[in-house]
Amino acid sequence: MARMTTVQAAVEILKAEGATCLFGVPGAAINPFYKAVQVDGAFTHVLARHVEGASHMAEGYSRARAGNIGVCVGTSGPAGTDMITGLYSASADSVPLLCITGQAPVARLHKEDFQAVDIASIAAPLTKMAMTVLEPAQVPGTFQLAFHLMRSGRPGPVLIDLPLDVQLAEIEFDPETYTPLEVFKPCASRAQIGRALDMLQAARRPLLVAGGGVINADAAELLVQFAELAGVPVVPTLMGWGTIADDHPLNAGMVGLQTSHRYGNASMLEADFVLGIGNRWANRHTGSLSKYTEGRTFVHIDIEPTQIGRVFAPDYGIASDAAVALQLLIEAARDRDLPDWSDWVRECGARKQAMVRKTDYDCVPLKPQRVYGEMNRVFGPDVRYVSTIGLSQIQAAQMLRVYKPRHWINAGQAGPLGWTIPAALGLAVADPEATVVALSGDYDFQFLIEELAVGAQFNIPYIHVVVNNAYLGLIRQAQRAFDMDYCVQLSFENVNSPGLGGYGVDHVRVAEGLGCKALRVFEPDDIAPAFDHARELMREYQVPVVVEFILERVTNVAMGTELDNVVEFDEPEAVAELVTASQG
Repeated sequence: MARMTTVQAAVEILKAEGATCLFGVPGAAINPFYKAVQVDGAFTHVLARHVEGASHMAEGYSRARAGNIGVCVGTSGPAGTDMITGLYSASADSVPLLCITGQAPVARLHKEDFQAVDIASIAAPLTKMAMTVLEPAQVPGTFQLAFHLMRSGRPGPVLIDLPLDVQLAEIEFDPETYTPLEVFKPCASRAQIGRALDMLQAARRPLLVAGGGVINADAAELLVQFAELAGVPVVPTLMGWGTIADDHPLNAGMVGLQTSHRYGNASMLEADFVLGIGNRWANRHTGSLSKYTEGRTFVHIDIEPTQIGRVFAPDYGIASDAAVALQLLIEAARDRDLPDWSDWVRECGARKQAMVRKTDYDCVPLKPQRVYGEMNRVFGPDVRYVSTIGLSQIQAAQMLRVYKPRHWINAGQAGPLGWTIPAALGLAVADPEATVVALSGDYDFQFLIEELAVGAQFNIPYIHVVVNNAYLGLIRQAQRAFDMDYCVQLSFENVNSPGLGGYGVDHVRVAEGLGCKALRVFEPDDIAPAFDHARELMREYQVPVVVEFILERVTNVAMGTELDNVVEFDEPEAVAELVTASQG
């Protein structure tokens, strides 16, 4: 046993639990913790420019690989409230994230002290635990429980709030005998798996839906193994994109109202059985439940028992970790004589070949489709993409290609503007050898643009693609239903950059002012060379490189109200006929 401050004990527990990197902003109420971090010397610390940015950096770090837990640190008051969006995003997408905040001394918590806010109550609905630690001796147990909760069951975030006097107090703690709590994950039984396979065996046109839970469980290889063994096509969700490579013969495409493929929707509408693994039946995936479920039988496997039946009642539900369930499915399927679904696989493959959206536009101003087509050609299968919200993200999900798990990093449910820059930085810190390519519309890019300076200061290189139409494009498209175009235009004549032609903010000059490199592209033939140049600049200077594309002001992106009513734009005639035939 040793006598030490509570924050020294917290630092020892962070190391024992595998944390190596912190993202945060020091402040008066959290300085004792920072002193313990400094004295220990074992951690990398990335200084954010905004605490919300720090929380998203920690998210990107967590999402980078299985087992990672990003840690975000801030002072009392507004630092904690700034973290709320990060907690929301992490909670919504089942991402483990530890937020540590400073707090006013215990005796002043009820006296409206400077920057004293009940952050635990504010954060409680968005976390698996949010606790203001009032007794110094509780600090080790609180951190131990935090890591247990973040990793157990459905992963998620935790907030620990440390009053200043609690941080300064001394306790007895023995780091040499500290042991992490055993992680709990529900496991399917063989009987449950047998029932699911009975239902699959009765199907004529089955599909597997692979959600983010497959990625969280590090079970993508098991998913592909089961799909190949059974001969069943796979629909990855947006959060499960990369569980099966886009060019795999059994990848049937994504389904939904926005981030989807035409061929994915067409195959879903033809399916008679769906086995969902680690997915949550998000509304942008399903559209109306009556259309989504019509004529289909459903089995739902999810790590969170209350997720089963939350959106609609499946015909059969199993509470289980995805990896455990898939391993049992593989073992059980080997002992069965499953039907031959090869004709169905060929049908799905034919749709996938024919129902492809057009990207080879030569227009000036640029069409975004051309940008995404060139990204596929230039960056190849090893790139790691980061994006969050807007027409840029929706159309990218329709047109980019992803080949590996965790190579599409996306804030799926929350979709906070500004998330992309800090999340990309967190990913690049976690995987410094990777080619990280972030994608933003101009508004998402502007929200937390100051975080580019973090990449410059700490030499965190990545490429940031900005598709600029000087519009809130997704909201503009949605406003068509109200016959308006109101407060969504970002265009203005920039007196300092007349060459922009009314496109407003000069992102190149801003990025360069923040210590990064930046390029601007107007012509379609310059897109691929710009990406090549960006990679050279990134390697040479070890800073973020912004590549801005000046787009046509208005591009309507395919989306709709139902799986059979997605409105397409610029649709080739032959494909239009095939779509009509598949829906009729």
